[in-house]
Amino acid sequence: MKIIGYTIHLVFLTYTLLLFVRVVGSWFPSFSRTSFMRFVAHYTDPYLNLFRKIIPPIGGVLDLSPLLGFFVLQILEQILLSLIR
Repeated sequence: MKIIGYTIHLVFLTYTLLLFVRVVGSWFPSFSRTSFMRFVAHYTDPYLNLFRKIIPPIGGVLDLSPLLGFFVLQILEQILLSLIR
């Protein structure tokens, strides 16, 4: 069971890091056009778009959806880990 818990944690940690890279990368417009950032956006934007429907960007600029995204990831990870214990 430990390996399953570790794998779940690793998957959630990896996705959390991708979200973090997406947020920081969005602050630098020239960086956001790189192939690496397009890769990151491809895998993170569908998830973030779920929360953008709930909390649209404020003034078209300030996007708070990653905060909710990070929070939900943490909750889901804890729920999954508690189910396998």
